[in-house]
Amino acid sequence: MFLKQLFLGIVGLCAGGVIAAGVFAFIVTIGVVIRLIAKTHTAKHIRLVEDFIVAGGTLGNIANLYGISIPGGFPVMLLFGLGSGIFVGCLIMSLAETLNSLPVLSRRIRLAAGIQYVILAMAVGKGIGAFLFFFTGKYT
Repeated sequence: MFLKQLFLGIVGLCAGGVIAAGVFAFIVTIGVVIRLIAKTHTAKHIRLVEDFIVAGGTLGNIANLYGISIPGGFPVMLLFGLGSGIFVGCLIMSLAETLNSLPVLSRRIRLAAGIQYVILAMAVGKGIGAFLFFFTGKYT
């Protein structure tokens, strides 16, 4: 029984490591890290930024897995939410640029000017949807 549990634990740990590596490779491949470093002009600290991204993902997973609460209350959660939102927004925009979906969208709806308003509307809609989901617990 102990060997079975040990084997399942090792397999689960390895599978989680492979999935996490795939997610981080995807983030790096679509250029989120490079774009963030270019926008913040911190090219000399690229290793530090990458280390913090990996540490944040790892610590976030550990906190989620073991139910660890983050000390500091509302201000810390506000900063965490802001940072997470910025990162997810950068991830989504990098993916959209990689797939060239915005130029296709603008050609299909014949939008000559004002693409920034379409992007803003998508971001606001995503924010309102997340707010409704997390504060009411309902999808609609």
